[in-house]
Order: sequence, then C-alpha cells, then structure tokens
Amino acid sequence: MSKIAIETHGLTHFFGNFKAVDNLNLSIPSQTIYGFLGPNGCGKSTCMRLITGLLTPSQGNIHVLGMEIPAQAEALRLRIGYMTQKFSLYDDLSVIENLGFIAQIYGLDFHTAKQRIDEQLSSYGLNERASRLAGSLSGGQRQRLALACATLHKPELLVLDEPTSAVDPENRRDFWEKLFDLCDQGTTILVSTHYMDEAERCHGIAILESGIKRADGSPAQLMKELGAQVVEIDGENLRQLKQLLVAHSHVISAAQQGTHLRVLIKNTISNPIDWLRQEFSSELNARDIILVRPSLEDVFVHCTGQGRQ
Repeated sequence: MSKIAIETHGLTHFFGNFKAVDNLNLSIPSQTIYGFLGPNGCGKSTCMRLITGLLTPSQGNIHVLGMEIPAQAEALRLRIGYMTQKFSLYDDLSVIENLGFIAQIYGLDFHTAKQRIDEQLSSYGLNERASRLAGSLSGGQRQRLALACATLHKPELLVLDEPTSAVDPENRRDFWEKLFDLCDQGTTILVSTHYMDEAERCHGIAILESGIKRADGSPAQLMKELGAQVVEIDGENLRQLKQLLVAHSHVISAAQQGTHLRVLIKNTISNPIDWLRQEFSSELNARDIILVRPSLEDVFVHCTGQGRQ
C-alpha cells in the first residue's frame, strides 16, 4: 500500500469574507504526480500555499510528509522544493550563482553543493550557460534553471504552481519528461495547471472550481466515469447549430473544434445519435454524427459551471 504524502481534511480558507478554499479533502500517495486543474481564481495557488505552510488554514487539518502543518512548517521547508509561476530567481546573478545561492539557503556544505550544482547543470542542459545572467536566458532556459534550483537539495516533495504557463510546447514536453524522471527517483510532485494535456499526464488530479473540489481521481478514471456521452457533428453553420443544441435540457455543452461540433449529452439518453436525429431532424439531416471517446476537457466542462444545467 502506498504511503500518503499529503492529506487534508475539511481544509478551508477565508480571505476576509471570501472563501477561497471550501472543505477540501485530499489523500495524495507518495511518489506520484498529482495535479490541481482549474481556471484562474479557482483556489489552486491558495491550496498550495496552505499545504506548504505559507498560509494558515481557517479550518481543517493538513499533514504533509508525516508532519502537521502549519505547526511544523519550518521543518517541512527543508524537505520540499517550490517553483512559482513567475520566475523568482535573481536576474542579475549568473546561472551558477543562483544555484550557489540556493545551496546556501538549504545549508549544503561546500563539497555537497559543488557536486549537486555540477549534476544540475548537466541534467538540465545548463553547462554552456553557467556564467550567463539569469535575466538573459530564454523562457525555456529560465524554466530549467528554476526547476534545477527547486530540486538542488533533493526534496521529497516538489510543488509547482503553473510552471509552464510562459513556455512553448516543446519546452513543456521536455519539462514533463524531467518531472517523470524525478518521480521515478522517489519525489512526490504537486502541480497546478490549466492545460488539459498536462493534467492528463498526472497520476491523479483534482478539478477545482471556486475553491470546491468537483472531481478527484486518475484522468482515465474520471473520463470513464464522466456521466455523459460525447458525439461529434460535422457540417456548416456550426455556430447556429450550437445555439440550438445547448438550449435543450439534455445537452450539457457544445463546443466547436475545427469543422465539427463536440457535444456532451446526458447519460439519460441511451442512444444519443438516434436521439439527436429525432429531436433535430431538419437541422441534422445529411450531417455525419459519430460517438467519440470522452476527453479530460469534457470531464472539466461537465464538472464545472460551464457544464451544469
């Protein structure tokens, strides 16, 4: 049975009268990648700050790596790495100087620090840029430096707050390869994202909306348990067709994707294709309609306010 790295019960946090996190229960196994998926303002960053002890909860309990948070937050900080969405290292220090500064923060002795810095420079492809100022690096290089610094002390838990929001798809893919390497080496990773493809890479995810957990499980499990069927409809005048379909109570949502319309239909309809052709016979005449596999985006739409009727 897997050890639990992060566990929360009834976790709630107010900013004044605003409830940013609402009764959040989590149980995240060690050595997995777990994601918070949701739009800006849904509570992802607040959850991470609570879990790492940067915020004190208004209600509820938090245990991280066997420690009670926030009471043992100082001890926890030596065992975690934290990478924020905004590049938070020093632009006017070189790559190697930033790594050296982080080594001092975590109290690494000279020989250990030198060994770890050399390993990180090599592992993250920064050897040839070691003397360059951090502020002169490209977005992907800055991201690699930030991850190298966050993992310099070999943390047991790595917390990443929307770490790929400012980089191109190739660098995002390479970044995730590094995360899987770290996970294989024993690191538990908590990551927030609003990219569906990134969320699908996680071992488990929580879909958040307005501080509330709407769904929790592996991407495959959530897609299997969607509670809706998905069809694609081709043809012209898709914008008009969308407005017509979403007005029906059995249609959860409809979204145009290129030359077809992707439609979520409630599971109360046993045969969605036949139902659509009967219900909208004139509008769907001569259009191709196919039943397709649900995606994580379909799950997200179904779970959040965009999809609820």
